[in-house]
Amino acid sequence: MSAITTPAPATTDLRPGAEVILQALKEQGVEVIFGYPGGSVLPIYDALFQQNAIRHILVRHEQAAVHAAEGYARSTGKVGVVLVTSGPGATNAVTGLVDALLDSIPLVCLTGQVPTHLIGNDAFQEADTTGITRPATKHNYLVKRSEDLSRTVHEAFHVARSGRPGPVVIDLPKDILIKPAPYTEAPPASVPHRSYRPQVEPDAARIKEAVALLKGAKRPVIYAGGGVINAGPEASRLLGEFTHMTGMPCTNTLMGLGAFPASDPHFLGMLGMHGTVEANLAMHGCDVMLNIGARFDDRVTGRLDKFSPDSKKIHADIDPSSINKNVKVDVAIVGDAGRTLAALIEAWKADSAAQDKEALAGWWQQIKEWRAKDCLAYKQQGPIIKPQHAVKRLFEITREMGRETIISTEVGQHQMWAAQYFGFDKPNRWLTSGGLGTMGYGLPAAMGAQIANPDALCIDIAGEASILMNIQEMGTLAQYRLPVKVFILNNEYMGMVRQWQELLHGGRYSESYSAALPDFVKLAESFHAKGLRAENADQLDSVIREMIAHPGPVIADILVAKDENCFPMIPSGAAHNEMILGPDQEGNARSVTDEGKVLV
Repeated sequence: MSAITTPAPATTDLRPGAEVILQALKEQGVEVIFGYPGGSVLPIYDALFQQNAIRHILVRHEQAAVHAAEGYARSTGKVGVVLVTSGPGATNAVTGLVDALLDSIPLVCLTGQVPTHLIGNDAFQEADTTGITRPATKHNYLVKRSEDLSRTVHEAFHVARSGRPGPVVIDLPKDILIKPAPYTEAPPASVPHRSYRPQVEPDAARIKEAVALLKGAKRPVIYAGGGVINAGPEASRLLGEFTHMTGMPCTNTLMGLGAFPASDPHFLGMLGMHGTVEANLAMHGCDVMLNIGARFDDRVTGRLDKFSPDSKKIHADIDPSSINKNVKVDVAIVGDAGRTLAALIEAWKADSAAQDKEALAGWWQQIKEWRAKDCLAYKQQGPIIKPQHAVKRLFEITREMGRETIISTEVGQHQMWAAQYFGFDKPNRWLTSGGLGTMGYGLPAAMGAQIANPDALCIDIAGEASILMNIQEMGTLAQYRLPVKVFILNNEYMGMVRQWQELLHGGRYSESYSAALPDFVKLAESFHAKGLRAENADQLDSVIREMIAHPGPVIADILVAKDENCFPMIPSGAAHNEMILGPDQEGNARSVTDEGKVLV
């Protein structure tokens, strides 16, 4: 990555490199750093001690520092900042960096490094951080000259937040943190970067082509992903405006939930492996598809040669490398999701062609028939708590109480049930690990969101296996008095693994049962938190209300049905019209065709 075209002049006064870094962070608007100290970064920690502008949150593990910064970034739209030491500090952060890369989360991670003269000598706590993180980041830097320090920090923030957002690593040798360095102010926004200039304005000709296809469509569908959320709240508003203007149905990816209101009648629900019947069959049967801000992930497309086989495809994305990567499209639009939606709205109004309203009405009638299947139906009978019921009651009670709620999740069945049964009407309220599927993500992500949104109700919907991956962050909640709630759907299994073993591996449950779980109530108390447990359906509501009302952190252990599976489900390698539906629907698990016929 080349330097800024016309860098601002450096100040004549020199100060230690660590102070220069903090000055650059302040200029970038940084208010919070998530980190863990170590020898190589002690000069930065010393500089942090001597100032009050930037708050530092001491996590218990470097992976959690990155996930917390992700939660902070995802819930605010700002760049999250991480500070870790050299060697194991940096390598522990790699999982979080890859997670942020796949989910397009803007981060800057400062890593300590051994002094420059020791690099390559296998010094104590040395690792080739730039080599290790090259495939794990959007870009990375190793600073070897003091005069490059502040400019590198400013450029890192530009790269992290511009174009398709992502994580950036700055590797900092200890001597660079100690030596005197000049300070260079960030260049004005009007000064373009010499080599990194992502295209944000869509091409007018491609917009016109897209509108012509959409106006002529008889069975259109809008497919929106996390790119809409990354483009800011205005992009989500414009998505709603365009959807209502055109009268088209809209579906979201897992990462895009909240970009379009779940309560809106135009919303088909989530798309993909555990998406709704109406969303998946609409995608399978559409004749024109508008994909905006999604990357045709394999969990969405299923079997590629059967994916939306009869449709013209429009793909709008700020990352040109994502276009025609997995699915060949008919109209490619490179640009920011918000600006693309604004251009589509303007072009739609300007286009004099008539929309086929009669065909669209027929399409909605077909969707209505699919929706009538009520594919998320379940039966809560008897004392055993259905996990779907637990999530649905959590959603209903939080909505009833009127609290601004931010939900994070771990990864597994509980993640899919949260996506299915917790309705999101606004962006930036849903934090989950989509691309990497990182167990242990949810608790630190909720922690970061709580730091960023102190008045919000931040809840981590977890599984009993995933929560143990980063359970040590309960200590961080206690230290900073963060009232995060952990809502565990406890079925004593690695639920999604068990489900796949049941359905695809002959019921051979190899190493998916957790035979020695902790007492989560006592575990919560040992971390100075409140521990609650619901053992039957009659206790569920009162536990949820007590959890929400408690002013501090809570672990709520919800004992749910051990053998419940998450449906609908498209098996890996199957097409959208080859879904497996749940046993609560007419008594048998079954698949449906795109005509809506039942196949026993």
